[in-house]
Amino acid sequence: MKRILPLLSITSLLIGGNLFAANKIKVVSATEDPASITREIGGDRVEVTSIGKGYQDPHFIEPKPSFLLLLKNADLLEVVGLELEIGWLPPLLDQSRNNDIRPGQKGYLDLSLGVEILDRPSGTINRSMGDVHPLGNPHYWLDPANAVRMAIEITNKLTELRPSDGPFFAQRLQNFKVRMNDANKRWVAEMAPFRGAKIVTYHPSWPNFARHFGLDIAGTVEPKPGIPPSPSHTLEIINLIKQQHIKVIVMEPYFDRKTPDFIGEKTGAKVVVLYPSVAGKAGLDDYFKLFDYDLNELTKALK
Repeated sequence: MKRILPLLSITSLLIGGNLFAANKIKVVSATEDPASITREIGGDRVEVTSIGKGYQDPHFIEPKPSFLLLLKNADLLEVVGLELEIGWLPPLLDQSRNNDIRPGQKGYLDLSLGVEILDRPSGTINRSMGDVHPLGNPHYWLDPANAVRMAIEITNKLTELRPSDGPFFAQRLQNFKVRMNDANKRWVAEMAPFRGAKIVTYHPSWPNFARHFGLDIAGTVEPKPGIPPSPSHTLEIINLIKQQHIKVIVMEPYFDRKTPDFIGEKTGAKVVVLYPSVAGKAGLDDYFKLFDYDLNELTKALK
């Protein structure tokens, strides 16, 4: 009898653990940033996987068969929206045959609907304008205020899917808000000496980030979104940097450094690689670490 009881206890624990794991909400995020915030809110009640990786350009994710299995088994699909994923996600979603996570269904969350959007274009849009997003700039997660808004939307959706865990999610949301408030105070203080500083960016990924921290994006290395740098536009940027005494060129890790480095050589401006997404670099495995790293790199270059 003494031997049986421990065995029964161990078996019960194993079965209970397996049931608990099976009952987790299976969340698939289009990119790492919603995934990171969902882990903050969901804790051990969710199983979160990101299709796009932080080191990839989120506009261009190469579809893989493994993504279909993820989507087929998902309880919730989170998208950045604003057509960021339009080039690769819709075919995967169609082939997954999971109607519960399609737009308009309970298992679908478009996070752009609950945040502040910048750069909504007006007038007629055509291909000559480059890869313009007609619904606005999709890089909204790079504003910490929008990260909190995303967390609220995620909390509401997880609670809708699992009402019994609503209080758990609500408490973790409150914890996230407190941590974000404390971190943002520190970040804003770090950037305070550089408010009003002008920078050049490679691609228009950074308007939300720049506005939050008081930076002025004077120009982009791309002549138009998604259009490779031309010699004439590169010369314009070189002259702009010289005339306005711009110290920094910000670029993402997945773009070619050749033109930014050339501009830096001609002007003395520093080329700084900032990561626009969580997990773009080893160790940057949550939203807080991402901003700590990026702001440290940026402030060093602006001094």
